Amino acid sequence: MVYDTLVAIAVGMCAAMVIIVTFVVLLKNGVMDLQGYAEPADLIQASMLYKSIIQVWVGGWIIGFFLWFWKKGGQTIGMRAWRLRIYSTVDEPMTWSRLIVRLITSLGGLGTLLVLFDFKNKQSLQDRIAKTEVVHLSKEANDHKSW
Repeated sequence: MVYDTLVAIAVGMCAAMVIIVTFVVLLKNGVMDLQGYAEPADLIQASMLYKSIIQVWVGGWIIGFFLWFWKKGGQTIGMRAWRLRIYSTVDEPMTWSRLIVRLITSLGGLGTLLVLFDFKNKQSLQDRIAKTEVVHLSKEANDHKSW
């Protein structure tokens, strides 16, 4: 979780930089109105609309990071480093909707704490609800060539 948090922070920072630079360029060139502020930074910091757009944009990229990696290979970068992979516990494909349910029910990582109390199955809240499981892979199985 720590590895993925660091990568998610980096993704969020890059996404924020892109949209903030876009806003600044559009505001400086008169494409968007400065609304009486001297500098674009002043408007962005004072406006709930701009701040909300930035937060939704960054959140979307972070959510997209997890969903895309889970969908394409069953692993995020942090999971790959620890040789962990998500598998389905039922005979259903890993759909985007199941992965979104998994992400929401993870509760920002709190759902994983259930593993500490579930002595029998060792499943997190998100795995129980989305009908998935996290499996520890061998070195050979973790090689991307074996996918």
